[in-house]
Amino acid sequence: VTMRTRDIARASRFYELIAREMGVGRSAESDHFVGWGSPGAAAGFGVALPGAVPEIAHGMVPLQVDEPEQVERLYEIALCNGGAGEGAPVDCGGFYAAYFRDPDGNRLNAFCVSRH
Repeated sequence: VTMRTRDIARASRFYELIAREMGVGRSAESDHFVGWGSPGAAAGFGVALPGAVPEIAHGMVPLQVDEPEQVERLYEIALCNGGAGEGAPVDCGGFYAAYFRDPDGNRLNAFCVSRH
């Protein structure tokens, strides 16, 4: 998943903290793009300046983590670093999730499958 940004430095700082909490590091970097992911993994996430990648569609980026406490930490990291809350962490019948936007307005969903 790649999200558009107007400010690559600001977006990099924001997502560096999200990636660190998720246990992944930078996997690619240029003047127009920064990506995070696990070594050897095909999937990850990144941010790019307009025109650096094919037009990015609007949507929501899912960030799956292992436990509800990590969902809560990601939500707090986002809000403390320029993000905006759209739905505080809550358990919806085994799906524990929080919704927020990054400083560029991209919508994200941190979630885990909770155990009762």
